[in-house]
Amino acid sequence: MTSLDRRSVLRAAASAAGAGALAAGCTPDRAEDPGAARAAGGPHPSGAGRRPPVPAPAARRPTRVPGLGTQIEHGPRDGRAVALTFHGAGDPRLATALLGEAERGGAKVTVLAVGDWLDEQPTMARRILDGGHELGNHTMHHRAICALPAAEAYAEIVRCADRLRTLTGTIGSWFRPSQTRRATALVTSLARKAGYPHVLSYDVDSLDANDPGAPAVRRTVLDSVGPGSVVSLHLGHAGTVAALPSILDGLRRRGLRAVTTTELVT
Repeated sequence: MTSLDRRSVLRAAASAAGAGALAAGCTPDRAEDPGAARAAGGPHPSGAGRRPPVPAPAARRPTRVPGLGTQIEHGPRDGRAVALTFHGAGDPRLATALLGEAERGGAKVTVLAVGDWLDEQPTMARRILDGGHELGNHTMHHRAICALPAAEAYAEIVRCADRLRTLTGTIGSWFRPSQTRRATALVTSLARKAGYPHVLSYDVDSLDANDPGAPAVRRTVLDSVGPGSVVSLHLGHAGTVAALPSILDGLRRRGLRAVTTTELVT
């Protein structure tokens, strides 16, 4: 990545982290001193003049599309939408910066979160949903799920589902198997047992996890993407953050828009 790209990523991460800290300080669950509220000109603790809180976006239940295959690699080819889907793990500052870039570009994305990442970064689940994005399950520990015995594979799915339910109220919109592009018949059946009607694969691999740099990530995506594509990307990689604005610009030039996977297939 060029020095300009690095500076851009750091500025975006710092800005997003600052915004997140401000938002965290305004959470309605935090106890406040009534005297301090009155001194600051806030509402009286009796509730007089208090504005109702703005509801947070609801977490979506698992997507079910009648007639759609169990394992999904892409959406309709006759539309103008694509789905940018992200492995949910890594540095939360970079993840927040990337979400900010998506929002500035008018894009909605799908994040498939790893359960142990949610344990370490529980506020990221709400941050993703508050941005209008979609949240799903990418197993608890990101093990090679298709190589695991059935009981262990199932535990990987349901433990992450439990984390999502605790944080958001649902088990998430989608399940994507870890360390594989396509799930085996066994893993597909286990995902269905856990409550996921479909398994989310993809037809475009950005290869961004190898950290080839922003120009290479952009080139790989734009050389392969088309109407209906589901693109695999990763949070937590500076090159991906730096590449996203130019990816979104390239999509717009082709008349394509980035939407959630649920919007893509429904």
